Amino acid sequence: MQKNFESAVIIGGGTMGSGIAQIFLESGLEIVLVEMDERRAQSAYDQVKAGVTSRLIYENNRQQSPEVQKAAGEILSRLTTRVGIPSPNGPWRPDIVVETVYEDADVKSRVLKEVESTYPDCSLLATNTSSLSIDLLASRLARPQNFIGMHFFNPVPRSSLIELVAGRETSDESVESAQALVEVLGKESILVHDSPGFATSRLGIILGIEAIRMVEEGVASAEDIDRGMVLGYKHPIGPLKLTDLVGLDIRLAISEYLESKLGPRFAPPELLKEMVARGDLGKKSGKGFYEWK
Repeated sequence: MQKNFESAVIIGGGTMGSGIAQIFLESGLEIVLVEMDERRAQSAYDQVKAGVTSRLIYENNRQQSPEVQKAAGEILSRLTTRVGIPSPNGPWRPDIVVETVYEDADVKSRVLKEVESTYPDCSLLATNTSSLSIDLLASRLARPQNFIGMHFFNPVPRSSLIELVAGRETSDESVESAQALVEVLGKESILVHDSPGFATSRLGIILGIEAIRMVEEGVASAEDIDRGMVLGYKHPIGPLKLTDLVGLDIRLAISEYLESKLGPRFAPPELLKEMVARGDLGKKSGKGFYEWK
């Protein structure tokens, strides 16, 4: 079991990847954040920089200042963004690699196989997925015992949970190493065995799609449904605002996947399909169940 984590490679610098990079950096690790091209790599760096700076401003209860800039610079000095997976013959021999590319099994498999062949000595390989089968992805790897699911939640820096998903061939040592890493990151973990939707997505999607059906049927407004869950059930955020943050396209993909595996109770509402078709994807598009500036 590995307890000392010093460096990591993160594949994919979108919303989730940049958030994961941020918490790794803030926990003292050296990070390489990999993207497909220079534009995406620069965007990933900018996202991480904004996240680090915002947290420092919040924690120090002050506006942008030379002290905040200096502290942010020290953290960001451990971040490298680049196009393509770095060679193991250089300075990078990561303790862990986290893949966080598009939620598609074939796309993820191609990346994971490349990572595994690039870093044969890396003892912990993780995928950030909210629903895809860990056993399916592991079946395409040469060393499935080193592979585990690490389901991070959006926004990563503010979430306290990481859901660890063990496949049939995930070793006890890999599970223990992942649990140790979660502690290093200052988070808490739950451990589930590979199953469609795991634990959190399976429950979360049911609440989300039922809330969408209620809007579709005119039961109540999105705002009042969300207020009911926040005030009545003490949820920190309503299911429809959360759907906007996750992305309606992501919700639709998860819903369709779980419907194919677990049956019609996970079937996506027509309203969700219509909103995705017209480009109302939530916060990232500026409009979903709410207007976002």
